[in-house]
Amino acid sequence: FPIDITFKSTNPSGWPQIVVSVYGPDFFGNDVVRGYGAVHIPFTPGRHTRTIAMFVPESTSRLQQFTSWFTGRRPEFTDPRVVAQGEGREVTRVRSQGFVTISFNVV
Repeated sequence: FPIDITFKSTNPSGWPQIVVSVYGPDFFGNDVVRGYGAVHIPFTPGRHTRTIAMFVPESTSRLQQFTSWFTGRRPEFTDPRVVAQGEGREVTRVRSQGFVTISFNVV
């Protein structure tokens, strides 16, 4: 999807990131998260291609896994900023879930 955005900053520290959340139907037709990922937006002019490693949160026990599968409510982040920040993610259990490729045309 084409996105047209203009950024202006005096300090590139903490440069903006794009956060991707992918949703899709499961076996029962429920809309569940298929993956989360984030990448920093390049700031040099030209065409840039970035590959984002996607991940999904997992339940911590077999009982929680069965319950979430049975009810159709899988673990997901309520705040998308969790994906872009590193704080608190070291205690979150996640599973790798593929890749998304994004192309940036920066002027």
